[in-house]
Amino acid sequence: MATIPATLLLEERAALAMNAVTGLADEDLDGIPFFSANLLARPARLDHGDWDYGSSHGRLTDATVLARQMTGGQAGNLGGNPHWDPHWDAVADRYRKTLFALLGDDGLTYRRVHPRGHWLSNANLIDQRATLLALTTTVVATGDPEAQKAADAQVAALKRIAIKERDVWFYPASEYTTEGWPSSNAVDLHLAPDPASFSGRLIMPLLRYHQATGNSDALELCEWFARLIIDKSGVFLPDGSFNPARAYRSGHFHTRVGTLEGLARLARHTGDHGLTEFTRRSYDWVLTQATRFGWTPGDLADQRYEHETCSLVDLIGLGTTLAGNGLTSYWSVVERFVRNHLAASQLRDVSWVESAPDRSGDEPGWRTYVDVGGRVLGAFCGYGAPNDYVSDVPLGRGHTNDVQACCVGSGVRGLFWAWNSIITGDADVTRVNLLLTRAHHAVDVVSHLPVEGKVELHINEPVEELRVRIPEWAGYARLTLNRGDETRTGAERIWAPDGYLAIPQPQPGERITVTFPMVEQSTTEFAAGNEFRTTWRGDDVVAIDPPGRSRPMYGDRPEHAGGLRDYELHRPETEWSW
Repeated sequence: MATIPATLLLEERAALAMNAVTGLADEDLDGIPFFSANLLARPARLDHGDWDYGSSHGRLTDATVLARQMTGGQAGNLGGNPHWDPHWDAVADRYRKTLFALLGDDGLTYRRVHPRGHWLSNANLIDQRATLLALTTTVVATGDPEAQKAADAQVAALKRIAIKERDVWFYPASEYTTEGWPSSNAVDLHLAPDPASFSGRLIMPLLRYHQATGNSDALELCEWFARLIIDKSGVFLPDGSFNPARAYRSGHFHTRVGTLEGLARLARHTGDHGLTEFTRRSYDWVLTQATRFGWTPGDLADQRYEHETCSLVDLIGLGTTLAGNGLTSYWSVVERFVRNHLAASQLRDVSWVESAPDRSGDEPGWRTYVDVGGRVLGAFCGYGAPNDYVSDVPLGRGHTNDVQACCVGSGVRGLFWAWNSIITGDADVTRVNLLLTRAHHAVDVVSHLPVEGKVELHINEPVEELRVRIPEWAGYARLTLNRGDETRTGAERIWAPDGYLAIPQPQPGERITVTFPMVEQSTTEFAAGNEFRTTWRGDDVVAIDPPGRSRPMYGDRPEHAGGLRDYELHRPETEWSW
């Protein structure tokens, strides 16, 4: 147990999110997760939907594997881990079993028909992506042969059902059936409905699966889908902006940025600098549509007032990928997004949510009103306003879902992407990219931001060079080196060409303190045509005017209050990454 500053701790947020990941499970429906929650309703309610089969199981299984890595909650070997509830394993195992049960003999995942539902059994392409994501994460984390066998079959099926022409591969519909594609006309007419939704977003898990297993079909699909997106579809316009045509889901942000994230990874894998520039240009355009603290519109039309956590997580993933490709200035973007809208949009207070006292109003297997607040504590917002967990404005579609299972799962992935990026590199050069607290085999980072401009580095292994990113708003930095009984204040500072502070040859046992001035400033942010006056302390938003109405997300955040706390930081025995 260590005493650390009471600032933002991503592994703690992952454990909190697991309450919602598992709280969505419906015992009346054999653990199938509810998809959505309406928290403004009196009483609040949880509802099922078509996404419950395939997409939700993939997202929530992926989230569980990532949260285990962050917190040390390894199934079957908890060892009394204080950050993991053994109950979560039972729920997660049921999610996993259903994930496999939804896979058909042909390798694809199929939705089940629900007596109250208005959908048919089909292999939705969005579900394929979520399922492959979960299977890939499981293979990367555990090497599970059952997951690899299932993923091999799914990749083979995705290749088999693709319509293959001389210069492009595509899917002619959003849903495949056991009888094949619904209409041969779609094939004959070369129809490819929103290829970013149904092909582009597959690139990220396909590529990672190829990297983990060497599956050549997965890489081939990535390359054909990239060609479809870039050269044939018109999804992205020449300046990097999104095509707002209704046929392309009106420029849906989650779809577009998720596609860009996969393309950026493919660019790094293949060494395609032109593709890196393509994704960078589009990312820069996306940042003009978002606020500096991470709110994004849902699309460019009727969802433009509805922020999805999924979109923000895609932005974080794309930012870390581009920064890892050498465009290190994007680390500052990632840090702002993680510290602000990702952290702020996680539900940590449910006192405003009114739940029913009993189950008399429930529709078992379809809707519940009981303990809704308690079950979604830790969830990330489904559709949120720039300053409010709830988006309830007389614009666009009005009030919709406050919680969605996809955003709950994505929120954990966003935490993982950031946590996994705090420290990168090897024994030659180790980099501290994000100034957030994290234990690591090479160096432990203890952050005092935003209370004060101070970061402590505890060296665990010898490193030829340690580089620490200093925020762009801090003009200078000071070093204090503690080596045994020796303390040197004002130790030598060396600036590296990438803007990092370089510390040569730190040795195990050394304690290095980096300090720099904190800067307070105000900016005016624009979100879907609305203006917000934002007050910053460093990279953290401390107030937004006007404040939110239903459940404000800014202005009273515990990680800004200062103080110390006792916490057992987790240092993974084995590091694996995305």
